[in-house]
Formats: sequence, structure tokens, C-alpha cells
Amino acid sequence: MALSVESTLYLGIRKLTSRFICLALFAVLLSGCQSFSFIKDSELLVTTGKAEFVESHAFSIAGQEQVVGALATVESRQDDTLPDLARHFGLGFTDITIANPHLEPWSLAENQQVLLPLQFILPEASRKGVVLNLANMRMFYYPKEQQKVLTFPVGIGRDGWNTPLGMTKIVAKKTNPSWTVPESIHREHQLLGDPLPKVIPSGPDNPLGYYAMPLGFTGYLIHGTNKPYGIGMQVSHGCVQLYPEDVEVLFEQVSVGTPVKIVHQPYLAAWGYDMLYLEAHRPLEKWGKQDRKLQKAVRAKLSKLAAEKNAVVDWARVDEVLNRADGIPTPVLQDGEDLPAITAQALKVQHPGQLYGQPAVNELTESDWSVVTESFTNETDAQKLAAMLNHLGPQIPARTVEKDGVFQVVAGPFKNKKETKVMAKRIKTSFDLDVTPVKPLANR
Repeated sequence: MALSVESTLYLGIRKLTSRFICLALFAVLLSGCQSFSFIKDSELLVTTGKAEFVESHAFSIAGQEQVVGALATVESRQDDTLPDLARHFGLGFTDITIANPHLEPWSLAENQQVLLPLQFILPEASRKGVVLNLANMRMFYYPKEQQKVLTFPVGIGRDGWNTPLGMTKIVAKKTNPSWTVPESIHREHQLLGDPLPKVIPSGPDNPLGYYAMPLGFTGYLIHGTNKPYGIGMQVSHGCVQLYPEDVEVLFEQVSVGTPVKIVHQPYLAAWGYDMLYLEAHRPLEKWGKQDRKLQKAVRAKLSKLAAEKNAVVDWARVDEVLNRADGIPTPVLQDGEDLPAITAQALKVQHPGQLYGQPAVNELTESDWSVVTESFTNETDAQKLAAMLNHLGPQIPARTVEKDGVFQVVAGPFKNKKETKVMAKRIKTSFDLDVTPVKPLANR
């Protein structure tokens, strides 16, 4: 079946500690999360640059234009994470982490410059309906008779459960879908000590979210998710997942019968803004052995495109972009600007103050139950764990506490002893950490 959203978290997340990293990564995707309403504004206010706004989810296109959008930057604020910034600005986890390899995804310092890769080369496919490029885990939707494209990051099938390639269509639209749990998923959860019912009704625990669009490929759907921080990763048993706010927009726009083209194009080349661009991503594991062939093909395309305008390709720059594979469209002509130059010219976007969907952590009171983890000597490791707990679904509210030079993560508030024991077990099982339930002060 292709209906699961359980998987290990993408390898781009850095280590917490060598002892519990694998289980920690798995944990971020294994439970529900609240849903949110959609950010209606697709233009972001620019504070510094040559434009007043930068486009986000929706991009205008003229004629056969193939490069859309613009690079932007934003300065991080206290408690920001790359996944929070990614979601707010219409990016996925992989989008933002490969574009910012020098930053810790779960532990940003205040006032760090974060590159927002909001420029894309459109995939080579007919501009009708939905086009999904698995290689950069991004969907492009072309509304009928409109000179624009809507684009959303997606979660796709993990290795061994790959989302299929080819031409299909949306065959139905379902609001508030229930989820019949496949037997393979039952077995996975049994092993984790977290058995599931046969059917999960619509609601915050349903991994399909609140909107589902079955495809002509039997057993595969485009749907929402109750685990939004898996978007931009290979996390499913084949289905295509969108942020809750994005799937709502797509659901309202498309109709039954809308064509869906699924491709795998890790290397994209096109003319835009009087410059030849190359955008590179690592091929997904299933196609990894084809990498040399895929690179050869894009080199041939670059030669052809350059010859059309009597331009000269900087092949050393091409090698650099292919090796970097950071998803950033980069000029590759001999007179083109390099990555530092185009990054320096990126539009600076105003920080919204409150990032969309960013988890909040309530204060602990004397009447609350809580859970305390074992100690960390490194504050960053504690901060990463707290951030991951806050981004679970459902959230385990957590914060870092320092005492005498050591750091602990305190999770809570919890309502009672039973809930505290459940949360302690989730943390212990998911992160392989020793944890201690703490009674309310009044009960001690």
C-alpha cells in the first residue's frame, strides 16, 4: 500500500548525540500535529533589494518563461528553526537545509542570515495541471488559462516505497477522509509499542490530513498531513503529502480529471533574465546509479542552449554547481556571477515576527506534571532535542534548562500522571534517553 507517512527523518538533520540520533530522527515524523489555516498572502515584504515584494507560493510566468522567482534572505530570531522558516516561506526541509549547509537546522542563533531559495527552474513537462518533480520534492500546478504557477514543497515515498513516475490524473476529491491502516503500518507501529486501530477517522491523528485526492495510480494519493515537518523529505509509502495549508489551496483549485505528471529531473537548465542557469539536486537513491548519465544529459543541454545564443559555458562553474547540488539556480556562462555574488544580491525579506505554525511552549506552573531528561554537557545538543520535541506531532512542549553548567530538557506541562507516563515513554522510546517524570510541586 502507499498510504503511510511513517519513515525515518531525512539525513540532512544533524546529529544530536551519536547515541540517540537514529531514533530521534524517526520520532519527528511518527505522530500528529495541529492544522492551520493557509497564509493567504503569497508576496513577502522586502526590506532591502531592487524590488518591493518577492513572490512566494504563486509565481507569474510570461510565455515560455522557465525561471521563476528570486533568491531572498531573512534574519533569524530567537527560537526560530530552519523547518519553521521553511514552512512559512513555502519551502520544504530539504530546500532550506541544502541551501544553508552552514546552519544548524534545529538550533539557529539569533540574527543569522538564512537563504530562502525561492527561485526555481520549471521542470520539463507540459504546463497542464499538476507537475511533480520528485528530485527536488516540489509540485507545480498550472491553473487553466492563467499566466502563473503555484508551487508547493511535498513529502514523497521513501526508498523502497517510491512514488511512481508517469502520467495519471486526480480521480476523486475527499474532505475529512478516514484512513484504513495498511497491514504493513500496523506491523511498524506494533514494533514501536504504539498499536493503531484498523481505521483512523478524520481529525488531528489522521495522517491524511483533512483533504485527499486519489490518483489514477491505485493506492496513491495527494493529501495533507498531520506531521508537517516531514514535508520536503522522503517520508511516505508512496503518497504525495503537502503542508495542511497548501493542500487546502490545491484542493480548492483542482477538479476531478486534472492531469498529474510525475517526473524525476535532478538537473535543470534554462535561460532566464538573459542568463543561462543550472539547478542541481542529488538524484533520489532509486536513480542514483544513473547520475553520470543524467549529468551527461544536462551538459549536452547546456551546450545546445548556449549555442542558440552564441554564449560560452563556464564548465568549471558547471562542475561546481553539480557537485554542490544545493538546488539554487546558478549562472553558468563565463561572464555569469558566482554563488557568493548572487547570494549577496538576494532580496532581504522582513521577518514576520510570528512564523506560521511555529510551536509555542506554555509556561510550567506548580500544579503541572513534567518530564526531565538526562543531562547534557553541550547546550546545543539540549536545544536540538527541545526543538525536535516541540516539532513532534502531537507536540511535546519542551524547553532547555541550565543548572551548574549542565543542561536538561524539561518537557511539559502535562495534565496528570497518566499523560506524563505516556509522554515519558514516547521520549524514551523515540530518543533512547533516560527520563524522569516530575510530580507537581503541590504533590511532593
